Amino acid sequence: MAAEEERDGDRRVRELVDELYVFRDHYFECHGVEEAGRKQRDLTERMTRTLSEIAALEGSSRNKAQLLMLEGKALNVVADYSPKAEEALSKAVKLDPGLVEAWNQLGEVYWKKGDIAAAKTCFSGALNHCKNKVSLRNLSMVLRQVRAQGDDHSKNVFASVEQAKLAVQMDVKDGTSWYILGNAYLSLFFVTGQSPRICQQALSAYAQAEKVDLAARSNPDLHLNRSTLYKYEENYREALLGFAQAAALDPALPEPPLREQQLLSYLSRLTALVQQKGKLKAKKLHNLMASLQNKDLSMYKGRTYTTASGQNISLDLKPLSTLLPGANTGTVVLGKVVFSLTDEEKVPFTFGLVDAEGTCLPVMVYNIVESWGMLIGDSVAIPEPLLKEHSVEQKGKSFSFSSIRVETPLVLVVNGKKQSVNSQAAAIVAYKPQTE
Repeated sequence: MAAEEERDGDRRVRELVDELYVFRDHYFECHGVEEAGRKQRDLTERMTRTLSEIAALEGSSRNKAQLLMLEGKALNVVADYSPKAEEALSKAVKLDPGLVEAWNQLGEVYWKKGDIAAAKTCFSGALNHCKNKVSLRNLSMVLRQVRAQGDDHSKNVFASVEQAKLAVQMDVKDGTSWYILGNAYLSLFFVTGQSPRICQQALSAYAQAEKVDLAARSNPDLHLNRSTLYKYEENYREALLGFAQAAALDPALPEPPLREQQLLSYLSRLTALVQQKGKLKAKKLHNLMASLQNKDLSMYKGRTYTTASGQNISLDLKPLSTLLPGANTGTVVLGKVVFSLTDEEKVPFTFGLVDAEGTCLPVMVYNIVESWGMLIGDSVAIPEPLLKEHSVEQKGKSFSFSSIRVETPLVLVVNGKKQSVNSQAAAIVAYKPQTE
């Protein structure tokens, strides 16, 4: 009878902790988004009640390591580091070194504490005992945070993707694993030169997280990180919606509303500068337009252009007003810089280009070194310009404009000269990892 009571006590403690995590992860299935500001307070109150109930059941359990692990896991449900959680989980793994769940929880505690090396040791140690999705995805997150430079950092990011893939393979219906795979691809996207294929892999992983797990839809970090990709892809409408949704889901997070406001400010300044053609006086603008000469295209001998694949194609000089959405193959445009603009992330570098007809379009240049830029009056030729059209409405503001996207400064000819390889660099954009 006593053994049965102990099993019942152990089972009840497990149920209490599981219910606590369900309350956290599925909060918005029972509460409206307008109640987001109460979530952390409600979660803390629920955690306190759970710990009290665990304490009341302590005498009915003889599995001390398991009890300590569950106590530490309950304390670890909040986002902040808990010394009490570290103490309980450290005792648990000493009593039972094979308790994988305790190692995973202890690794998360160290993660929150900022001790990345200790966190990595915990997750790697747990995998030595048993292959499991939690350790794999946590190791994926840790690998991206290990201090490393150059090739070592790139290797860590590639390893991070592989660990996240393994976690997904172990349970394709786990939304958290899909979310972490999306973050791994996001990091890989910026490490490897912004491949569109990797961008789509990241977006697909985020979409899959939401598809298989309702709780993922309420993850503010998923919306924030995905909006980083949307902004880079110049999908400004979805980026703004994502920042706003992240802010609504967690009003305590400062980054989403800040990023939303920064993007709105960037679009506002950009469209104003385009409409006013850089605010240049009419005489100066006329002189710039009149000074455009064919010598600015001298790098294109016979108006030919060598593509990235090594193919030589003919180029026709065309006005900006004739460009069509998408890649304008066989076309080169030429104009004068009338303004430059960067946002807080310095990606992309944006400048206004006015051609001989007086049409003004913004040009967004990616993969630049920080010192690279344009001066007002510079002549710029762009082969095969990629035209994008934008229509954005957010918070009472409306923006409608076209722009030219340039993936690398190496394709530009500035004042008759090609840009050196020293002008190109990989973009670096911060993303927000999440512990579980």
